[in-house]
Amino acid sequence: MTDLVVRLRDHVQGFLRDLRDQGLRVPVARQRTFLRAIEATGPRDAAHLYWIGAATLTTCRDDLEVYSPTFERWFGQAGALPAREEDSPAEDDVPAPGGDGAPFAAASVGGQAGLAASHSERESRPVFGPASQDDRAVLALLRRELRGAVPMVRSRRRRPGRRGPWIDVARVCRESWRNHGEIVTVRRRNRPRRQRRVLLLIDVSGSMKEHSAAYLRFAHAAVGCLDRVEVFTFGTRLTRVTEPLRAREVDLAVGSLSEIVLDAEGGTRIGPSLQEFLANARYVTMARGALVIVLSDGLERGDCGPMRAAVRRLSLLGHRLLWWTPLACDPAYRPVTRGMSAVLGSVDTLAGVRDLRTAYEQVQNLARE
Repeated sequence: MTDLVVRLRDHVQGFLRDLRDQGLRVPVARQRTFLRAIEATGPRDAAHLYWIGAATLTTCRDDLEVYSPTFERWFGQAGALPAREEDSPAEDDVPAPGGDGAPFAAASVGGQAGLAASHSERESRPVFGPASQDDRAVLALLRRELRGAVPMVRSRRRRPGRRGPWIDVARVCRESWRNHGEIVTVRRRNRPRRQRRVLLLIDVSGSMKEHSAAYLRFAHAAVGCLDRVEVFTFGTRLTRVTEPLRAREVDLAVGSLSEIVLDAEGGTRIGPSLQEFLANARYVTMARGALVIVLSDGLERGDCGPMRAAVRRLSLLGHRLLWWTPLACDPAYRPVTRGMSAVLGSVDTLAGVRDLRTAYEQVQNLARE
């Protein structure tokens, strides 16, 4: 154990307390990530420790302005950015505090090529701008088209009907009492058709930042016009957002999610998030026999084994599993990343959706099928 780690053990609580006293918001989850990063990497020197803390305890340049002098008081001058090694705690390019580099980024975000997943587990409150007039026009089309696009299924409950293979004995007896024991009409029961349940799983991680708002507006349209819809978001954790999306106004509904979805624009942990869904017996019921739509680029961080197993089980539970990704909007796209190649065999349809208009096109394809 290095001298630095011994000093950290003695001073970390006071250091974190001082950060809070200076006005830096450091939630318990972020503190836990900081301590785990120290344990996993074993800081080589003060500079290495400085950047571990910067990557796990701060989210913007304003945070660095509080973090840097506080760190210096407790651990001394951090010095220059350490050389990148294989066991570094993050792969992010972070400019030195006070320098002329690009703004601080706590997460490495996959770009248009879709070759990298985000690594940050910070908490943040996303801000979704208002829907444009074009978005509202497409949302109106979606509400009209979605009703006919969702597959139908026979209800398990028998209902009174004009035709049906079952005689409604209770109704026949009630009517016969009014007619002095005579059976005038034979009443029947059947199993009417109804819409299948729809399950939407929306990726809100950093690599999906440009598309999350459109996906959530699509979910709002689905919740508003379909009978049975459940919506979950995932980045580094799973969040059920069905109830907030029931608000009539789309901007109000999507805007309220900033208080609920705290892992937006952060890291990507698709496999663990889906496994958390499948570990809840109530949530599993929502997926059974449902039309499952995953809106994600499929850029998994770390081991893809949990993601493969979770997607496989979702495919077996649901009626169909659709995977909509913005990367597939490029005609040259091929699902060759580790995550997508691992789950491709469990996906019924892989399609490109990057905004509401492309989502409307996929809904039309679903209706034709």
